[in-house]
Amino acid sequence: MESIEPEVKQRVQELRQLLQRASYAYYVLDAPIMEDAVYDQLYRELQQLESQHPELIVPDSPTQRVGEKPASQFHSVQHQIPLYSLENAFNVSELQTWQQRWQRVMPNRDAMWVEYVCELKIDGSALALTYENGVLVRGATRGDGITGEDITQNVRTIRSLPLRLNLEHPPASVEVRGEAFLPLEVFQQINQERTQAGEQLFANPRNAAAGTLRQLNPQVVARRRLDFFAYTLQIPGKDDASVARTQWEALELLQEMGFRVNPNRKLCTSLSDVAAYYEYWDTERLNLPYMTDGVVVKVNSLALQAELGFTQKFPRWAVALKYAAEEAPTRVEKISINVGRTGALTPLAEMRPVLLAGTTVSRATLHNSDRIQELDIRVGDTVIVRKAGEIIPEVVRVLTELRPEGTQPFHMPVSCPVCCQPVVRQPGEAVTRCVNASCPAILKGTLQHWVSRDALDINGMGEKLVQQLVERGVVHAVADLYDLTSQQLESLERMGKKSAEKLVEAIAQSKTQPWSRVLYGLGIRHVGSVNALNLTQQFVTVEQLAAAEPDVIAAVYGIGAEIAQSVYQWFRIAANQTLIERLQASGLQLAATADAAATPTGEQPLGGKTFVITGTLPTLKRDDAKALIQNAGGKVTESVSKKTDYLVVGEDAGSKLEKAQQLGITCLSEAQLLALLEDRK
Repeated sequence: MESIEPEVKQRVQELRQLLQRASYAYYVLDAPIMEDAVYDQLYRELQQLESQHPELIVPDSPTQRVGEKPASQFHSVQHQIPLYSLENAFNVSELQTWQQRWQRVMPNRDAMWVEYVCELKIDGSALALTYENGVLVRGATRGDGITGEDITQNVRTIRSLPLRLNLEHPPASVEVRGEAFLPLEVFQQINQERTQAGEQLFANPRNAAAGTLRQLNPQVVARRRLDFFAYTLQIPGKDDASVARTQWEALELLQEMGFRVNPNRKLCTSLSDVAAYYEYWDTERLNLPYMTDGVVVKVNSLALQAELGFTQKFPRWAVALKYAAEEAPTRVEKISINVGRTGALTPLAEMRPVLLAGTTVSRATLHNSDRIQELDIRVGDTVIVRKAGEIIPEVVRVLTELRPEGTQPFHMPVSCPVCCQPVVRQPGEAVTRCVNASCPAILKGTLQHWVSRDALDINGMGEKLVQQLVERGVVHAVADLYDLTSQQLESLERMGKKSAEKLVEAIAQSKTQPWSRVLYGLGIRHVGSVNALNLTQQFVTVEQLAAAEPDVIAAVYGIGAEIAQSVYQWFRIAANQTLIERLQASGLQLAATADAAATPTGEQPLGGKTFVITGTLPTLKRDDAKALIQNAGGKVTESVSKKTDYLVVGEDAGSKLEKAQQLGITCLSEAQLLALLEDRK
């Protein structure tokens, strides 16, 4: 091995220190010390040096925040220091009761001289962090407080969280507790992306943060830009007084170590000060860039905390003073239908405007026809509305006793209100959809999917350009892209002559993409890139696939009845048939060629085994679980039969579980499935 020049080692160390200081200033102090371009240049220099000398790479290097490989599963870990939950109080009277309780435990303590620290209760997901010799070695979920899950790879992606403590002589071990959360702006962006992808929306930032932290792919976690506030510091083996005497001092020390600590904390000298803080943030919290659902009140003295100790469930020295969910009555004036970019028909209650959680609300989602039937909501009804997670307005209940005479139940339309084509509701699904690919309401989403990297990969065709093409009436269907001229494109905003010519070339180049990519690009419900490849290997021309009956399509490896029905119905739509004819006339590949992608080869540990998945899995999406099984050689079907080898069972499993138990079929949890995959590698 060649020796590394001292100058190189010194430069690597210097770059790491510079980048760490810059990240701390940017993400924690919100006071940048260098321009983004300078940071990027230094980062690339460090990357290059570490690439040339891999032996210099250390876990706390800024280049090591995002792991390259997804995790196969998360492992359970026991917390060195338990994470207790907090007792709840819902008003100042209950806060006084809490104080009286801990006073009874310490009868000689004069409460008038006790200080309290108030911190906003962030609506996110609790994390337990372990640092050894100043370097982050483990990040874990709270779990049940005793045992959590090791999600270190994901925790490392949080930019406001230091990989190395900002201490010259760090202790041998440091335990930090805090809350990972999603800023509201990021949360809204994620839900917008999920809408475009046809995925279920996160109900609130808390669910989104928890779901993000349990993603198996850390690169996905990094893209979601989680943030973090630290609130507890513990150094095993050291007396609290030698580190910090109070909770307030501990928070200041956490900030010195490089953590972001909520700046809206307050040191209170009496319970009346606490009440004033609580009342102030009841309305002011609506102006924060993140969600908070209450105030955490802690006895400031760490020595007194130690004396008070814990009950079986809670610390006696802290309480969560929660805010009540704000609700308001209003009247439903109309129920309208919104057609989303994926074709989903979403009913909306249009109501008399009402002030709720600081904003005026006049519309609320009713989700789907099942929810409408559950509520029995009608035009003219008086309803109670609130904001789910204080973000998305929703109807909680209908006051049927105030219902006027002559109201009629609401029924979902049988045709799309935009394009008038028949709508479809698949068996077992709650959502009603328009499946006409040329429907103006979903055209934008269809075009964005068509030009995406995994489909036709048309470089330069971004979301804003797609929006202009649709709004100006230049493009009415995917096939119109292949009739565009550079002159037409030049007239659009931010498009010069050279850019227009390059885009026309990129569109023409997409005609060489294989049949499997074209099929995926059509955006047929449930047909992902893997399923598209499987289908095009069986049906080598579009004519064969269009003519196939559902049972023939379902027989293809990895497809099943649900996907087959979706494909069959798509080809029955007249507008979709016209689209296929136009794409063929434009020269796209709608038949397999000799150099078409072959079936992936490799180890097939589940070869010959048939799986069925039921219920909602803890961390994996249904498609992700299916892909894992298929990549290992297994087959995934929709219905349980004697030929089924395994049933993968999630939450809210239905009749499939009962049938599997009757047939004596082996049932697996998600963890057991992942273990099976690992054991058979």
